Amino acid sequence: MNLVFRKATHDDLKSLLELENQCFTHDRLTPRSFQWMIGRAHASLIVAQAESQLMGYCLVLFHRGTSLARLYSIAIATQSRGLGLGKQLLDQAEECARANDCAYLRLEVRPDNPVAISLYERNGYRRFAVVNDYYEDHLHALRLEKRVVQHRENRELQVPYYQQTTEFTCGPACLLMAMKALQPNRLIGRRDELQIWREATTVFMTSGHGGCSPQGLALAAWRRGFRVRLQVSIAGPLFLDGVRDEHKKEVMRLVHEAFCSELAQSDVEQVSSNQLDLAQALKEGGQPLVLISSYRLTRSKAPHWVIVTDYDEDFVYLHDPDIDHSQHRQALDCQHLPVSHKAFDKMCVFGGNKLRASVTIYPRQSMPKV
Repeated sequence: MNLVFRKATHDDLKSLLELENQCFTHDRLTPRSFQWMIGRAHASLIVAQAESQLMGYCLVLFHRGTSLARLYSIAIATQSRGLGLGKQLLDQAEECARANDCAYLRLEVRPDNPVAISLYERNGYRRFAVVNDYYEDHLHALRLEKRVVQHRENRELQVPYYQQTTEFTCGPACLLMAMKALQPNRLIGRRDELQIWREATTVFMTSGHGGCSPQGLALAAWRRGFRVRLQVSIAGPLFLDGVRDEHKKEVMRLVHEAFCSELAQSDVEQVSSNQLDLAQALKEGGQPLVLISSYRLTRSKAPHWVIVTDYDEDFVYLHDPDIDHSQHRQALDCQHLPVSHKAFDKMCVFGGNKLRASVTIYPRQSMPKV
């Protein structure tokens, strides 16, 4: 069979839908979804064509700003099965991932699909999670991952994930994850998320509810019994440039001054520096929360908190508490996101004054003195 692999076009829509209906009984992609994937999504839809017939496709989604790709779907026409097309499509998906500077390719597979599971595991994919109630028929999914470029083995995934429940509680969500990582028996939930936000918010932002400042999050962690290192590259109240109303600015200044007064009475270690030594913080047993610009993840210029879960010679790994469902993302798509050092260095600078900020928490007995 003489196959040609190419990117799908809108002319393939009818054939793609026929393949979808032939291959799947649940969780089928709709015509609208296919049109989005072909024309607008941050994705690659590759079809395998023999003469005028589509024999199969693979769909790969990319997580903007990171080095993570997701194999969303592989479909193979009935008459093309058993001929090695699945392996060829998987190779195409991995090549797409590498071409988009992605180091990891992740996927979900039904546990009652042994043929697909065997294909993936033969080609180096490892199981790392089970997602309950994943499919339309409520069956769980096996989560598999492969690093498509060379890496060190046995990367530990030790930080639990918590999704923010509002648009403005990324900081509290990250702090909850950090506290739970250091105290696995600690119970966390939405009440804690909102309480931390009340304590740490800067009150006003450009619109809507205010986010949390580094000082506010540091104090929230300190009040809960953790040792804290606060690192901020500039002095004074933050985010004032995004607020036009002078009354709001004055309120933010007063809140900041109150935070600074309480910090002076605490043992929070305060560091003024442009360098974030994340590798050292993780080695010391700390859990760093880092302020980034969300532009490189979502194309919206807003301050956003993430938590660093790991660090190696190639990547910084993040939990992002904000799940963008419009991009067909699930919670697991936002966990341990690999970001190259170069991309992360650009990501963790916010605003015209090039603000860098982090809050690292430690168990009381383990924080090193600097």
